[in-house]
Amino acid sequence: MAEENADIGGTIEDEDEGSDDPNLQVQLNAFRAQWMSELKPSSGATGTSDRLLRAKSLKKTQETVREEKATELFLRAVQEEQDGAVYEAIKFYRMAMQLVPDIEFKINYSRPPDTDRGGGNYMEDDDVDGEIEDLLSYFEQQLTLESSFPKICIPELDMTQTHISALPQEILMYIFRWVVSSDLDMRALEQLSLVCRGFYICARDPEIWHLACVRVWGRNCTKVVPFKSWREMFLRRPRVRFDGVYISKTSYIRQGEESLDGFYRAWHHVEYYRYLRFFPDGHVIMLTTPEDPLAVIPHLRTKNIRMDSALLGHFRLSQETDNQTKVFAVVCKKKEEKASEFQRNRFCRRNPPPEAEHSFHVGLHLSSGGRQSFSKLVWIHHSCHITYKLTGETVVTAFDLDRMYTPFVFARVKSYTAFSDQPL
Repeated sequence: MAEENADIGGTIEDEDEGSDDPNLQVQLNAFRAQWMSELKPSSGATGTSDRLLRAKSLKKTQETVREEKATELFLRAVQEEQDGAVYEAIKFYRMAMQLVPDIEFKINYSRPPDTDRGGGNYMEDDDVDGEIEDLLSYFEQQLTLESSFPKICIPELDMTQTHISALPQEILMYIFRWVVSSDLDMRALEQLSLVCRGFYICARDPEIWHLACVRVWGRNCTKVVPFKSWREMFLRRPRVRFDGVYISKTSYIRQGEESLDGFYRAWHHVEYYRYLRFFPDGHVIMLTTPEDPLAVIPHLRTKNIRMDSALLGHFRLSQETDNQTKVFAVVCKKKEEKASEFQRNRFCRRNPPPEAEHSFHVGLHLSSGGRQSFSKLVWIHHSCHITYKLTGETVVTAFDLDRMYTPFVFARVKSYTAFSDQPL
């Protein structure tokens, strides 16, 4: 039985060896190579590129649909905002920006006919940032299109009392000058311009801004160049600010006297403040005191200060050739009333000290610090002038500007412009 299996096995092996024909192997390899070459174009690079093209096309279509939907939502939000539905507008703004975050800059505003508005809600915009280039002209055009006799503003609700729009424009401009006041509160004027389109137009009146510039730079301010408008000059040209106070804080460590037993020596932390308060009429108050700003600032609201250590004087702005703006001030102590004849004779000495006037000359460099404009004053000069009345001699003592002369930093005080004493 084993022999038969061996013969069978040998027979099968002989048949396999006999069937291994070289020509058959060559044909088989050629068939496989041809088959592989036919499969490569359909499943290789071409198939991959087709799938990529289909994916890109699908993605582009989805982006287009998303952008169209975002545009529709954004324009609806604009319409709701103009109709006064602020909360609805915020909802649609949020939905549009969730679809396309920068949809605001992708919209080309058109001007569809709108009979209710009498002019249209949108304007053709050529600015890259999507903002109206000349908002003042745009508002004036809208008011002209809405009525042949345009008013400054129109009441939103029916009123039984007289609305402010019934006042002539000359009266309104006089009210605006009271808002600015003699303190040059231009911030209040800018806030008033946010009420409506008519108030925006009145707040951009060139006469108001020209008067403000004249109050700051004097009557020689007659030309608006190189600025485009008086408003731009007031906002960009270097000047001191009147709606607050400039504060300089100085602190240092001073060595004290040695104790009686010689065991220890005290050290003192010295801290004091310098205050500068400018007024539009050219007056200035300078005060050096250790008191905290919260206690001092209310006393500096007007020029009639009652603090004995306060120095009063005048200041002027100087535009140097190096394009730097400097502030020069001369301050002195407030002149006290002369004592009565009885008191002078009573306390008179045989050799009274010579009468002299003390004045301090201050020079400061005006610069901008942080986000605020013209909010920093750096020391460049400080001297004391003593003039003896008997001989007319003047002695000048210049102080060294060391680390004790820290720069002044501006702090806005709302109460300084809370009330108007005089119109602009």
